Amino acid sequence: MSDRREYPEAPRVGVGAVVLRDGHVLLVRRDHPPARGKWSIPGGLVHLGETTEAAAVREVAEECGLSVRPRGVAGVVDRIISDPDGRVRYHYVLIDYLAIPESGELRAGSDAADARWVPIGELDRYETTEGLAAMVAKAVRLSEGGASE
Repeated sequence: MSDRREYPEAPRVGVGAVVLRDGHVLLVRRDHPPARGKWSIPGGLVHLGETTEAAAVREVAEECGLSVRPRGVAGVVDRIISDPDGRVRYHYVLIDYLAIPESGELRAGSDAADARWVPIGELDRYETTEGLAAMVAKAVRLSEGGASE
């Protein structure tokens, strides 16, 4: 199987972390395609031999400089992006975790042009990736002891 992200031979498995703190969510501005320039949760691809939970923790550390503790799966989504000819340009299966920060100083790291704590009520002021607000809402429900769905 090829390692290509663009026009892959099979779906790629990715993770994200919805990191919540005091009514805020941690967002990063994407520095690479797809969704370059848009705000999203920290995340990326799972490495061979790595659990999805460990990948989520690693991605937050790499992109934001924070150590986090996952609290459960907030949701699973398929991201399929086709080109104008109908060919699948990107296909990701994404597992998004609810996480809470434990330590570290917030900074934009690899794959992130910027990183910041955003009040959840102000998400609509940002150009975000598709489905971000819904996933944050699921994570908030999960953090309050409810179901993520």
